[in-house]
Amino acid sequence: MEGANPPNRAPITLFNLNTHEHIKEFATGCDADIGGTSTLNFELDESPERNKGSGSAGTARFWGEMRLGVRPDLQGRIRGGYAGFRSKPRPTLFGEVCDDVSNHQYLALRLRLGGDPRMRNSYFVNLQTDGPITTDLWQHRLYFKRNDGGWEDVFIPFENFILTNTGELVQHQITMFRERIRTVGVSLLGGNSGVSGPYDLGIHSIRAVNEEDVTRPPLVEKDPSQGA
Repeated sequence: MEGANPPNRAPITLFNLNTHEHIKEFATGCDADIGGTSTLNFELDESPERNKGSGSAGTARFWGEMRLGVRPDLQGRIRGGYAGFRSKPRPTLFGEVCDDVSNHQYLALRLRLGGDPRMRNSYFVNLQTDGPITTDLWQHRLYFKRNDGGWEDVFIPFENFILTNTGELVQHQITMFRERIRTVGVSLLGGNSGVSGPYDLGIHSIRAVNEEDVTRPPLVEKDPSQGA
């Protein structure tokens, strides 16, 4: 009798962000939606200078001004200082399309960090699984190695993501349901760290990979300071 086929370890591309159609697959939001004063742009960037080294002629550009203030009539009632984007849900006649990354160890993002250097420690990756609590998000801080505005691959072990709910750490952590990843996104939480100024992040692609595809040492420890 033939044995079962081994699991497929080849990299999976969850999202490319290289065309106008790719950009339309994502939704955006920031504190200005509820009375804050931050700005947000999310568009296809075809600048040869900024795309040098990315591997594509076009990439997504997430940029704007991070501001901590809110409208005067909302002082003390809401909190400013956040912006983000995430993939849109993908409904079909037969249910929602989700990604199975259960055979892969790392989330891999090809990114270009620009903007105010003070923002570099305020970016987070957010994963939403197809679970019963829609406000649950799996979160991990983005750690960048480069500081020259060049492209780099960032690898995060799936097992190091922390479960949060409405921005707060969930006390009883569980194992991520990696068989059905519903959405993927990135948020900038300037309000958490008290930083403001211009931000600028380039995004080429988001993939799921294994150890043999990691091109630099991955993050190995969970970040105890996480939580939106």
